[in-house]
Amino acid sequence: MLFVIVLTTLTMVVEVVAGLMYGSMALLADGLHMASHAVALGISFAAYIYVRARAHDRRFSFGTGKVNSMAGFASALLLAVFAFGMAWESVDRFFNPTQIAFNQAIVVAVAGLIVNGVSMVILARGHDHSHHAAHGHHHDHGDHNLKSAYLHVLADALTSILAIGALLSGKFLGLGWMDPLMGIFGAILIARWAVQLIMQSGGVLLDRQVPEMEDTVREALERDGGDRIADLHIWEIGPNIRAAALSIVTHDPKPPEYYKELLPPSAGIVHSTVEVHRCRE
Repeated sequence: MLFVIVLTTLTMVVEVVAGLMYGSMALLADGLHMASHAVALGISFAAYIYVRARAHDRRFSFGTGKVNSMAGFASALLLAVFAFGMAWESVDRFFNPTQIAFNQAIVVAVAGLIVNGVSMVILARGHDHSHHAAHGHHHDHGDHNLKSAYLHVLADALTSILAIGALLSGKFLGLGWMDPLMGIFGAILIARWAVQLIMQSGGVLLDRQVPEMEDTVREALERDGGDRIADLHIWEIGPNIRAAALSIVTHDPKPPEYYKELLPPSAGIVHSTVEVHRCRE
């Protein structure tokens, strides 16, 4: 994450300086837009530092995993703001076209795309590693914070690709309107990513229930016919990481540990509270 932040910041400085030197608003705008991504990546990095420092803080009931989701949520909001600004500027350029220094803009856009490609590879490798390192398990827990950082870099790469296509069309075909059109298309796609991440990370922050897992848990715990689940709650405490609270009514009570071992691994339950009551009828 730190390496990607440094790489993004250096590229941002180059684009801003080049934009001022060549009088290219396109390069200057792209540099400033990379600055917004650098800020978002900084939020992700700060979250990792905090999570690591507080990993064993007992004040966090289920660990510090939600800090990553909170950082991902904030970063997704920034991504949505960026998409709105991109769409607004693109619409404005339809009615107020600007002069573009095509040669310089194309060179810097290609360089930006290469930087984004390298950053995506680095973050993708970190995502693969987190599958095996997180919590000492081998489940795909995911990471909203890392996903938000990846989406910011992906959005940057998409912007560069669209910009290159638009710049080439404008330079060789005289299709100046391709630049704002590509901007609007990119803004719609980025907004969609942002909304998806907001929904995913927001669900974790709000302890969203997971009703689709209730049938799986009931089937696993009620299979012998003598046990019945009287009350069941399953909720998200992280990406694909869940907690559960349940009450068992049975003629033949067993220790809570017995029922915890019956919980299916596919439910992703890493913390459970089990009450066992003897049926009096």
